Amino acid sequence: MKIIRTNSVNPDFIELVSLLDAELEILDGAEHSFYAQFSKIDKIKYAVVAYINEKPVGCGAIREFEPKIMEIKRMYVSPASRNKGIASGILSELENWARELSCSKCVMETGKRQPEAIGLYKKRGYTLIPNYNQYENIENSVCFEKELKSE
Repeated sequence: MKIIRTNSVNPDFIELVSLLDAELEILDGAEHSFYAQFSKIDKIKYAVVAYINEKPVGCGAIREFEPKIMEIKRMYVSPASRNKGIASGILSELENWARELSCSKCVMETGKRQPEAIGLYKKRGYTLIPNYNQYENIENSVCFEKELKSE
C-alpha cells in the first residue's frame, strides 16, 4: 500500500469521495442532506489517498477544527479493499500529518449506522465525547477525540 498526501483537487480523492457520498446517502437516508452540508471538499488542504497496485482504494482528510485541533473528515475505503488495514493506515497518516502541523488532538464524527467505523476509531485509541457543534442534538451521530502524543 502506498499513501500520498494531497488536497481536495486530486482527481482520485474526488472520485473516492463521490463513492463515499453515494454509500452515505443510503446509510443516512432522510438525514443525508443534513450531513452533506458539512462534508464539502472544495477547501480541504490536507487529504490523503491510499493506493494498492497503483489503484486508488481509500482516502481521508483533516481540516482545522480549532487551533491545534484537527477534525478527521471523508474517511473511506472501497468495499473490495476493506478489512485489510487500509483505513488504519490512512488514519495513521492523517494523525502524523496533524502532529507535523503542531496539533495536539484530533476529533471526528461518524454515524451510529457505521459500526465498522466506530470499531476502527475505538481500536485506534479514540474516546467517545459529547457530540459537538452541528452534531450536538443529532441522534445518529457519535463523536470521538484522540490526544496526539509524539511518536
